[in-house]
Amino acid sequence: MEQQIIVSYTRSAFGMVLNVLQEMRLKQWTKNLLVFASAIFAGEILNPGILLNAVIAFLSFSFMASTIYIINDIVDVEKDRLHPEKCSRPISAGTISVPLAICVGFLTFCIALTCAFFLNYYVFIAVLVYFILNLSYSLYLKHVVIVDVMIIAAGFVLRAVTGALAVGGMLTSWFILCTLGLSLFLALGKRRHELVLLKNNSDSQRKVLSFYSIELIDQLMSIITAVLIMFYSMYASSENPMMMLTIPFVLYGVFRYYYLIHMKDAGGKPEEILINDRHILLTVLLFSISVVAVLKFM
Repeated sequence: MEQQIIVSYTRSAFGMVLNVLQEMRLKQWTKNLLVFASAIFAGEILNPGILLNAVIAFLSFSFMASTIYIINDIVDVEKDRLHPEKCSRPISAGTISVPLAICVGFLTFCIALTCAFFLNYYVFIAVLVYFILNLSYSLYLKHVVIVDVMIIAAGFVLRAVTGALAVGGMLTSWFILCTLGLSLFLALGKRRHELVLLKNNSDSQRKVLSFYSIELIDQLMSIITAVLIMFYSMYASSENPMMMLTIPFVLYGVFRYYYLIHMKDAGGKPEEILINDRHILLTVLLFSISVVAVLKFM
């Protein structure tokens, strides 16, 4: 009898841990890989010290992102229960209580700031700004048309900037503009996916969606696609003439993602596309290798 109680308790505890990890959305940590961009473009990603700092910055942003996810799920718990996908999240599904979620969120918040402070003061400030910006988004700014997309994009830019601050990398205007263009591209793709998924019920799930239309987002994405490619081409040509060899990878990656958004109704979860679409994953890997090879050996 006692052994059965121990087994039952162990299973319950293990299940709770799995629910907590699900709520932290570890899959979405792939978005924070952008902090490695500065080290990659500097050709120093293979330097052990640089790589370690980049990993710590990655963990800092990842735990802070989990904090934001938890806060957002607590705020939107009632709406998420009506959403076809979000209803399965632990808080909205009731597998994690709100008090427990608050405790986990506080823990991830402390870990994130500790990691950031370990690197340097500037990284600490950048991660804190990311938290404040996303907290404002969760509480209000996500309901403001256009601003909501720009806030999401700003979060990606902060990731790239923080990566540079963590490894002592150089920040150029073209690098920031490339990151901004890619961020807006991904954010608009996410909004388009939500409109397609929710169709006529979009305003009941997210008020700001009532101000968008698929036609409007398609036009904005066309603009951003052209701008993104132009930004990267200008960056590559100004950084190193040989960097222009990496442009085909960028072209294919953007076009492939554009194809998935419009033909497969994807785009809602960029992190899952990166993991599940072999074309995108291979393109990212080849692009990263080619950048390091060009900057390190050419």
